[in-house]
Amino acid sequence: MKTLFFKYKWATLGILLGGIAGFFYWKEVGCLNGQCLIQSVWYNSTGYGMLLGGLLASMIADAVGAIKKTD
Repeated sequence: MKTLFFKYKWATLGILLGGIAGFFYWKEVGCLNGQCLIQSVWYNSTGYGMLLGGLLASMIADAVGAIKKTD
């Protein structure tokens, strides 16, 4: 279990930060009338934030890993 966490530590960190950012986006910007699919409820914006945070963090980790391999 520990090796799995260390293998995906940047993606895990991105998921956590993205979830926090998505929740605060809903809290501060949110959609009051319910017509915004992502912003109308907290779990949608938190889920999308987690998805985007994980993808972005894993892309950055892969890019940094590729740069380190070429050096």
